[in-house]
Amino acid sequence: MFNDIGPLELITLVVLAVLVFGPDKLPKVIQDVMRTIRKIREFSESAKQDIRSELGPEFKDFEFEDLNPKTFIRKQLDNDELGLKEIRNGFDLKKEMAEVTDAVHSTDSSSSASSSSSSGGRIDMTKKPEENGKDDRPPFDADAT
Repeated sequence: MFNDIGPLELITLVVLAVLVFGPDKLPKVIQDVMRTIRKIREFSESAKQDIRSELGPEFKDFEFEDLNPKTFIRKQLDNDELGLKEIRNGFDLKKEMAEVTDAVHSTDSSSSASSSSSSGGRIDMTKKPEENGKDDRPPFDADAT
């Protein structure tokens, strides 16, 4: 409960509590706080039990921590039924990228070779046809504006 509080901070809190409540009222305040914490815990546990009993036997392994989206996704991804571990282990990004770059370089070299020899009958779609003197803008239509 006090994982983030160091010994010096704890001593400071005790001294402040003694100064604010006084040494004679401090035990009563501590008892009241502890009683309130116990009641809150009992209330939350009974609410959890009521929800579990209302959900029925098919949700007997239901945990409220699973409602946290991060926990839910982590639990679903760790499930072996989906086969994600095999997919993750079988996927080699470097190998895939090397294959893609090889494919791109081979198509570039074949397209440059086919463009230099026009007898192949292939059309180079990577370059725009050059027409000198023709404007690329569409004609002006006064009715459209």
